[in-house]
Amino acid sequence: MKKKLLIVAVLMIIGTLLFGQRMSAQTNDSADSEIAALRADLKSGKTEIIKEAMQLNPGEADAFWPVYKQYDQEVSKVNDELVTLIKTYAEKFGSINDADARDLTLRAFAVQAKKIELKKKYFPMFSKATSALTAAKFFQVDYRLELLFNLKLASELPALLVQPAPTATGTGN
Repeated sequence: MKKKLLIVAVLMIIGTLLFGQRMSAQTNDSADSEIAALRADLKSGKTEIIKEAMQLNPGEADAFWPVYKQYDQEVSKVNDELVTLIKTYAEKFGSINDADARDLTLRAFAVQAKKIELKKKYFPMFSKATSALTAAKFFQVDYRLELLFNLKLASELPALLVQPAPTATGTGN
């Protein structure tokens, strides 16, 4: 029962973090469909923030937005992995052992690495479409939005610090 409540709470947190609003308690299927709808809302809001922050002239905008659309599609796939990782963390929270901790940590590192690789891949594309300065401005805005997300995520998810220490049998490498 505690795990189900934690899963619902984490899904609500994901809704708040990714989509700026609380999700009601519901089944995983309906939560997944609400996540999809809320993600669409988030993309619209994020686009508005980027438009406002970037202040692109019409020529830059014509070149920038198609590249951004590709970038955003790829970032969304990586964020799907993050949502799956957070769901797994929630399901296992309270009983995470060394093997789980290793798996979850390595998966988190992989998500972070994929995001960095996407940024490295797209910086030259944004630079070519606009300029290196405009590309740098975009990645600064993107980074700040990601920092806000990560801060909210860290403040909402329960840390392993509150999980009871494993017994001596669960401490192997």
